[in-house]
Amino acid sequence: MADPGQLRLLALIEDHGSLAAAAHVLGLTPAAVTQQVARAERDFKVPLVLRGPRGASLTAAGALLAGHGRVIDEQAEEAGARLAALLGHLSLRLRVGAFQAAALHLLPPALTALRHRHPDADVSVQDVASDRGIEEVSEDRLDLAVIASWGAPPVPPPHIAVHPLLIDPLVVVLPDDHPLATDEPLRLADLRDESWVTILAGHAAREQFDRAARAAGFTPKIRFQTASYDVAQALVGTGIGVALVSRLALSGVPGTVHREVRPRMHRGLHAVTRADTALTPLVDVFLALLRDVAEDVRQRPSWGTE
Repeated sequence: MADPGQLRLLALIEDHGSLAAAAHVLGLTPAAVTQQVARAERDFKVPLVLRGPRGASLTAAGALLAGHGRVIDEQAEEAGARLAALLGHLSLRLRVGAFQAAALHLLPPALTALRHRHPDADVSVQDVASDRGIEEVSEDRLDLAVIASWGAPPVPPPHIAVHPLLIDPLVVVLPDDHPLATDEPLRLADLRDESWVTILAGHAAREQFDRAARAAGFTPKIRFQTASYDVAQALVGTGIGVALVSRLALSGVPGTVHREVRPRMHRGLHAVTRADTALTPLVDVFLALLRDVAEDVRQRPSWGTE
């Protein structure tokens, strides 16, 4: 198999007309280049370079090989240019995914701050369910995902990092004319006879609620199931029942109030990134901004003491 270094050396000798000039381009001594030419001629078993008082020229065999060496040089230069372009693009790229409440309440302040710091950033945002966030980052479809977990934090594969952002307490939402609307906090057992609007069965949030209800000694009477906290609150506003909703997702639907609930329950909010973000530096910048936003949320007087 031809040595690419030997082919490139022959192209340099042909282009510059001497072994000394080729040595200068390569940062080698003329003696080292002479040794390389001798080795190439042994490897190819044919004379490649003609030496004379005016420099060096190539034999027909050397010229043929030099043509391939010139292609190698061109490809190497193109590879370097394309890599530089890719790295330049990656340095400005940020693909973010988040579930609805995070997209509404955490992303906008962080995105605004990012735009002021990096106005040339190439940012895209998409809705992503929490149970898909790790996979989307792992499969390189997103650079960062904001996800929620109920119970233990998620355990990612080794090349993925999960960064805690916020503990989001759960509160009970009731019609504002409900007899218990004036009590705070409420015990979950106090709501044993209520009709419930819950998250769909099979979802981690629903599993958390079912466990809490069992621990409180009752089986909830479920009137309606939904995948959306917004829908749940809208239905509570009609008087159809009560719902357990995350504080971050509270929308202040007319005709509703919310109260703290005991035992305390919460969901954890996390940012998911690749463990190595060297090629996408905006990920670390945006993660820091998300942490600042999460801290601002924690400091709100309305956030409560959970």
